Amino acid sequence: MTVAHLSLFQRDRDYHEVRVLLLVNAVVRAHPDPGHVDGLTQLAKLDFLLRYPKLAIRTLTTLRSDDPRLHLSSPDVQTPESPMRRHRYGPWDERYYTVVGALISRRLLKRGDGGRARITLAPTSAGVSTNEQAINAPPWRHVADRCSAIADAAGNLNGNRLSLLIREHLPEIDIYGIGEEIR
Repeated sequence: MTVAHLSLFQRDRDYHEVRVLLLVNAVVRAHPDPGHVDGLTQLAKLDFLLRYPKLAIRTLTTLRSDDPRLHLSSPDVQTPESPMRRHRYGPWDERYYTVVGALISRRLLKRGDGGRARITLAPTSAGVSTNEQAINAPPWRHVADRCSAIADAAGNLNGNRLSLLIREHLPEIDIYGIGEEIR
C-alpha cells in the first residue's frame, strides 16, 4: 500500500475495526487474567496510546523509546494515523460504538460483564483467527507490533488509571477544547 492510499484506508471503518481487534487480542494475550478489555474507557485510552506512540512513551514509564515494536522511525508515527478528539474524560473517538458493535455483531468480539466496567470485550475464536491473518498482512505488522507494546506496558491498567496517567504526563492535552482533534 502506498502512502498516498494510506489516508483513504485509515478513514474506512474496516481499518478501525481491525485496529481495535488487534488491540483487544494483544491485551488478552499479554494479560490472560482477566483475559478481556474492561470497558470502553480502557479501550479508548489504550487506543489513544496506540495511535500516538510518541505520547505513549511519555505516559507509560515502562515503555521505552528504543522498543522496536513501536516503529518510531516509521513515517506514520510523525502524525497520528487517525486523530482522536478531546472529550470530558480525555481522548475519545466517536466511532467506538459502531466499531465495537460491528465486531460483536460479526462475532469477532464477545461482550461480557464479568469485569469492573459495564462491559468487557474479548476475542472469539473467529476474532483470534482474523487477528492472526491481520498480523501476517504487511499493512498491519507495525500496528500489531505497537498493540503488543502498548498491551504489555498498560493492558493491565483500568480506564480510570490510564486517564489519570494521561492527564498527569500529558497536561498539554488540556489546551484542546472539548471535541477538538488532538494533534
